Amino acid sequence: MTTPQLGYFANKMAAFLQWRKFVFFDKDTVKDPVDNGKDFVLPKGISACDSGRGHIVLGDMDGRIWLLTRSLQLAAFQAYKLRVTHLYQLKQHSILVSVGQDEHGINPLVKVWNLDKRDSGNPLCTRIFPAIPGNKPTEVSCLSVHENLNFMAIGFTDGSVVLTKGDITRDRHSKTLTLHEGTSPVTGLAFRQVAKVTHLFVATLEKVHCYTLSIKEYPKVELDTHGCALQCSSLADPSQDSQFIVAGDECVYLYQPDERGPCFAFDGHKLLAHWHRGYLFLLIRDIKSPNKSGFGSRESFPSDKQLLTIYDLDNKFIAYSASFDDVIDVVAEWGSFYILTREGKMFVLQEKDTQTKLEMLFKKNLFVMAINLAKSQHLDSDGLSEIFRQYGDHLYLKGDHDGAIQQYIRTIGKLEPSYVIRKFLDAQRIHNLTAYLQALHRQSLANADHTTLLLNCYTKLKDSSKLEEFIKSSESEVHFDVEIAIKVLRQAGYHSHAVFLAEKHMHHEWYLKIQLEDLKNYQEGLRYIGRLSFEQAESNMKRYGKTLMHHVPEGTTLLLKGLCTNYKPSGDIAEKDSLDMSRLNKANSEEFIPIFANNPRELKAFLEHMIKVDPSSPQGVYDTLLELRLQDWAHEQDPERKKVLQGEAVLLLRSDNTVFDKALVLCQMHNFKEGVLYLYEKGKLSTATLSVIKEYLINKLQRESQQIEDDERKIRQYREETAHLRSEIQELKTSAKIFQKTKCNMCNSPLELPSVHFLCSHSFHQHCFESYAESEAECPTCTPENRKVMDMLRAQDQKRDLHDHFNRQLRSSNDGFSVVADYFGRGVFNKLTLVTDPPGSKTIGSLDVNLQRDLLIHTKRNS
Repeated sequence: MTTPQLGYFANKMAAFLQWRKFVFFDKDTVKDPVDNGKDFVLPKGISACDSGRGHIVLGDMDGRIWLLTRSLQLAAFQAYKLRVTHLYQLKQHSILVSVGQDEHGINPLVKVWNLDKRDSGNPLCTRIFPAIPGNKPTEVSCLSVHENLNFMAIGFTDGSVVLTKGDITRDRHSKTLTLHEGTSPVTGLAFRQVAKVTHLFVATLEKVHCYTLSIKEYPKVELDTHGCALQCSSLADPSQDSQFIVAGDECVYLYQPDERGPCFAFDGHKLLAHWHRGYLFLLIRDIKSPNKSGFGSRESFPSDKQLLTIYDLDNKFIAYSASFDDVIDVVAEWGSFYILTREGKMFVLQEKDTQTKLEMLFKKNLFVMAINLAKSQHLDSDGLSEIFRQYGDHLYLKGDHDGAIQQYIRTIGKLEPSYVIRKFLDAQRIHNLTAYLQALHRQSLANADHTTLLLNCYTKLKDSSKLEEFIKSSESEVHFDVEIAIKVLRQAGYHSHAVFLAEKHMHHEWYLKIQLEDLKNYQEGLRYIGRLSFEQAESNMKRYGKTLMHHVPEGTTLLLKGLCTNYKPSGDIAEKDSLDMSRLNKANSEEFIPIFANNPRELKAFLEHMIKVDPSSPQGVYDTLLELRLQDWAHEQDPERKKVLQGEAVLLLRSDNTVFDKALVLCQMHNFKEGVLYLYEKGKLSTATLSVIKEYLINKLQRESQQIEDDERKIRQYREETAHLRSEIQELKTSAKIFQKTKCNMCNSPLELPSVHFLCSHSFHQHCFESYAESEAECPTCTPENRKVMDMLRAQDQKRDLHDHFNRQLRSSNDGFSVVADYFGRGVFNKLTLVTDPPGSKTIGSLDVNLQRDLLIHTKRNS
């Protein structure tokens, strides 16, 4: 071995020595299900074994194949006359391939068994053919079958490999060819299928080859110039990229189809190598045992100690290690691993659950290894987050706050942020807290409080660069509550940053609030409003117009003129707001008049501009302009100028755009006689005609006619009802009443004597009547309705008495108003609602129209 190679292996060995060892499996001896006190005993003379499809398959030296079920039930059938040498159980099909001998000598036979079908109680043998690479008989050394049942490879001790292509379960649909020839015995075969590409790895004592079977010529690649012993090669699962594993005495090598991959310096004479469920199983001879040859049957050697080690290559640790006596094989089935020994014992290795393994790592503070293990075990995000939290807590207690915050950042989305924030609120840890809050915002999981806290951290650290980086980041990178950020920056005095955010995110109100209230930059505020959309400009001018008018009167007046005629924004903000430029945008000029409260000169200019460009301006514009012109006229001392102003005022009055009443009041207030005279003539005020009250009289007469019609209709209705009642009363007085009821009106059962009958045609059992009747003289069914009528009569009597008493007291009193007030205080005039009143009907207890009229007349007379 060369010096570089020695150095390479030395480094690998040092790395291996650093691998931690754990006990992630529980070892038990399999007990007999019939006799729990005894160990389960395997059949004698086991020569081959495999597992899959819910059972462990065993072959013995007497030619039998045994099927061991999960309940440890053994069933055997005679597969060969002499012995079984090899078994291969497919994992996706109930197909078992065996190699054995029916005759003495070198005559190996391959048999394919369908375990789902039976032939005379035994599994159905679907195919038998001799395993001979050429004309010269030779021993079979290894066997492999592709899961798609289209390839089977048989290795021989003479160095040749026979490939069967096609349906391996039938003779007629497959063909056999010699794929590989050599001088070194074949020790391992494995099919690798990735997408549509099929490879066959071939290991001998001296070399490792790979054939590409999906290409017609079956090209071969020599991967290495050293091989391995029997049973010391295996194929890894996709977690290791389905690499071919070759376990040499010095190292374990992994191979891709076209090159050698990583290697691991696992020293020791390898007896067995398997890959099961992400673990590498290596069985090595105890270093105290005598040496054995690398190739050949191990059956002739006496028992000795062997060390089984289970490696996790991904996470770089040893999951289990223990010594056993003369192991036949290690198989995986029913979620556990089984070790079969030549003494007939069977041991089971049950993997601890993930949580238990993690707790073992936590106790040793191996959090990085726990994280890697959890990921390889596909632990859910909640479980991973809990590991990150515990790791963060561990680092925090150690004083590694920088490392702790990195772990806490990995819990974002699962762990409540307040848990972390409380730990780092100390001023000395503010930079760690800032890092956490930044990550919280990057993942769009920050709320308003988190934004406030982060910005406060920036301001306390006086880290303007970080602050600018945060607020100037794109929305796809950082998400935060912009309004909260503006508030915090404003309170902290970072007005320029707050203004930047407000403008960037089009928070117009905040931009103007800061510019006008904090920075006092009125010109910039006015310019900004002029760039806004019509709706925004209108609302902000109503809000800040007075302030702007006070400080920038000319510019504010100019902007208002445009806003109230046909507004066009001056910048690109409106385009961001999707402004419809084709629409006429015109505000109500009357609403902006209060802005000019202390600026009459600008107000007059604004109003005159409005009536000039828009004669249909609101009424208030003309009224206010009239008031301004009249004020100017009243205060003017120059006769010539006063005459001009008088003409302007009269001209405005003649435009017919002012409100008559307001204009008349204004003219009278300013003693503008010309205007008063004009308005009197215009309004025709020397006379009043009937037309003024015409509509009122018509409506009054119509309402009274309708009331008369309603009263007449009710009179007719009441007369008809009265006549009907009188007819019934007369009939009851003069005619006999025949009672023909057959059922009781109370219980609805057939009527039986003794019974009670009423003239209202209701009949009852005597016992029903006595049970429910409140009075012997009244029908229980009619009693509620009769009570309503009696209540109405009593209410009418009370009303009549009250009416007469009130009128007498009112007439005899010297102070009628006090009488009325006294009755109001006692609630006499409150609405009295009876249960008999239908909704919306007039009530018995309310005063009628005549009573109210009398009340008003007598009150006036006595006052």
